[in-house]
Amino acid sequence: MSLPRVRPAILAVALVAACELPSRLGIPVASVSIAPSSASLRVGDTLRLSATPRDSSGNILAGRSIAWTSDSSAVATVTASGLVRAVAAGTSTIRATSEGKAGTATVTVAMSGGGTAPFGHVFIVTEENHDYASVIGSSSMPYLNGLAQQYGLATQYYANTHPSIGNYFMLATGQIITNNDSYSTIVTVDNVVRRLLAAGKSWKSYAEDLPAVGYTGGDVGNYARKHNVFALLSDVASDSTERRNLVPFTQFATDLANGTLPDFSNIVPNLCNDAHDCSLGTADTWLGNNIAPLLASPTFQQDGLLIILFDEAGSDNTHGGGRIAWVVVSPRAKMGYQSTTLHQHESTLRLILEALGVTQFPGVAATAPGMGEFFTP
Repeated sequence: MSLPRVRPAILAVALVAACELPSRLGIPVASVSIAPSSASLRVGDTLRLSATPRDSSGNILAGRSIAWTSDSSAVATVTASGLVRAVAAGTSTIRATSEGKAGTATVTVAMSGGGTAPFGHVFIVTEENHDYASVIGSSSMPYLNGLAQQYGLATQYYANTHPSIGNYFMLATGQIITNNDSYSTIVTVDNVVRRLLAAGKSWKSYAEDLPAVGYTGGDVGNYARKHNVFALLSDVASDSTERRNLVPFTQFATDLANGTLPDFSNIVPNLCNDAHDCSLGTADTWLGNNIAPLLASPTFQQDGLLIILFDEAGSDNTHGGGRIAWVVVSPRAKMGYQSTTLHQHESTLRLILEALGVTQFPGVAATAPGMGEFFTP
């Protein structure tokens, strides 16, 4: 049997290609591009990115390994194959690296629920010093437990520290700042008020038994400044206009009735009604009397988000401050939803801001897990 004849020209081309193959493989990567170079996603969305290494002449280099990373996995994660998953509102830079050269893509994530600011009014009420197990399922708090069953409950939520003030600072600045409840120094670090003002958002802190509008002094009667650390933020204490957003809680009903509630409301019950000095039953009655009218209002039903949580546990140090109750209420919340994700106060700070369309977060809130899982798309 005779072998097929190979034409000399074809043989020559094959030999040249074979000789050039090792040198082509040795050409270094000069640049990497990612497509698309930018994308806008909502929480829960996924997107496949592709990376293309090129030589110094712009020619594509096939077969090169690519390493994918995200500079903020709290906002968006990326797999080894370039699949991006949107986690929480914010912006993340996705990087593809090959042989020391990298390309980037910018991924902007908005919360589920539509747009970059799915909520128009956000409220937070902070209670005091009780473990999760003493609150959730307790017959002493039927109103709060009813909300937890109907709306969203974080079953693995933990405070950051003991005693109170460090947790309140975490909720406002993304830092513990101090564990001295008598602390009185004005702090200049980045904080929730600074971020709100930069985004053109309004705010008030409604503190029960606050002696006067704009009061930044120490404890008076049942008012405790350690529970209202907004009075210690330089953006408030050093600004005569912003100080006037520190108001007695009696102003809350007026603003609700007049339709003049701010974008963000920090609600501070007094030492009795927050369960610090009085019973859980007293705190629950206060919630029923003061929060139920808010939830029934057209303002809240249109675009409201309410968070009710405890500052710290009473006898638990797990994760710094112990396991505590955290409940979210909103027309846009998943009904009867229970999360098993580990969250702490920095996630709440992040949620407050991203719910209002803010994409820059103070302190460790910038890398905290998002809480978009509690809301419907």
